[in-house]
Amino acid sequence: MKKVLFSVLFFAVSLGLSADDWPQWRGPNRDGISRETGLLQAWPSAGPKRVWLSRDIGLGYSAPVVAKGRLFVMGTKDGKEQLFAKEAKSGKTLWTAELGDIFSNNWGNGPRGCATVDGGKVFALGAKGGLICADVEDGKVNWRVELADDLGGKAPNWGYTESVLVDGGVVVCTPGGKKGTLAVLNKATGKVKWRSSDWTDGAQYASVVAVDHNGQRQYIQLTQKTLAGVSAEDGAVLWRTAWRGRTAVIPTPIYHDGQVYISAGYGAGCRKITLERGHKVVENYYNRNLKNHHGGVLLFDGHLYGYSDGRGWTCQDFETGEVVWDSKKFGKGCVSYADNRLYCLEESSGKVVLAEANSSGWKEHGRFKLDPQTELRKPSGRVWTHPVVANGVMYLRDQELLFAFDVKAR
Repeated sequence: MKKVLFSVLFFAVSLGLSADDWPQWRGPNRDGISRETGLLQAWPSAGPKRVWLSRDIGLGYSAPVVAKGRLFVMGTKDGKEQLFAKEAKSGKTLWTAELGDIFSNNWGNGPRGCATVDGGKVFALGAKGGLICADVEDGKVNWRVELADDLGGKAPNWGYTESVLVDGGVVVCTPGGKKGTLAVLNKATGKVKWRSSDWTDGAQYASVVAVDHNGQRQYIQLTQKTLAGVSAEDGAVLWRTAWRGRTAVIPTPIYHDGQVYISAGYGAGCRKITLERGHKVVENYYNRNLKNHHGGVLLFDGHLYGYSDGRGWTCQDFETGEVVWDSKKFGKGCVSYADNRLYCLEESSGKVVLAEANSSGWKEHGRFKLDPQTELRKPSGRVWTHPVVANGVMYLRDQELLFAFDVKAR
């Protein structure tokens, strides 16, 4: 775990960020883990103190990201999907930038993914595939690329959901299609650097992770049919292995010490592989002990935590794949980690729980229910936006409602 925390700190410093910022999907290292400390270890009976509530970000499931005192989140406004920039302390909107037309379906309209902050720029992808690079300061759009029209991709059934990766001088995204599953764009111009032309699966809903393995930088992505790693240099497929995804494949892959863990819902289950020399893939296990739909799985201290369909909240041994404990004391939902605590949000009720991150069992240290809750959610929709903890504040979203709670210990 010390190695993980060091890499998170290094990544944050390299971007000029506070170590407690949350500049992209699933935090500084794309693993759902915050290195922040000094947070409340138990909540009052009514929950932590609410700092502010914003009602102006429109519909969508996009989670906020926080960097350099600003918060960025996507939603709908004036008939378009928009990127909103806010003051993190007050929730005041500073500017908006247009992403494209509004994606709509029976589960809810609007954007799905997170923005990504890198230096003075912020990158955001709308659900229909409009990808922009904007100035953090004033929202000026530097470039715009359409994943469908410009890159030959096709939005999956529930829209483009991934949160684009910024890695050094490039932006990595997953348009899918015949030109290549992945695309790498010049960060400054939006021009295509390469496509993964020997891998042409359609886009699903997971987000790319970047790793250094066997002395080589690579991008790992998961689709309906394939888990693969491609060369960051030219997009060549370094390794690939079949995956039996069903309906929708959503959770972000987890990489640790030469091993890759994936999970998916609709009965698909979970799998761990080891990447050996020569890009050889060795399967360590495949089972249905953790079937994570879209609430996310995180790895902490040798154990995986997340909600498994049918089983409930689950702690799984990373090395063996065996279940350490499970619990149905809290309903299906999403999870993030900070300061030895799991921040869990129940999708059906809007209840929030602070639980211990340990292998001895489910133990709560407070719960409360979001109030108010949206009246605009579609009947098939739920509270699906993942919790974010940054700089002593927990951010939660229910459609147009964005909440900020003080979780700093005093």
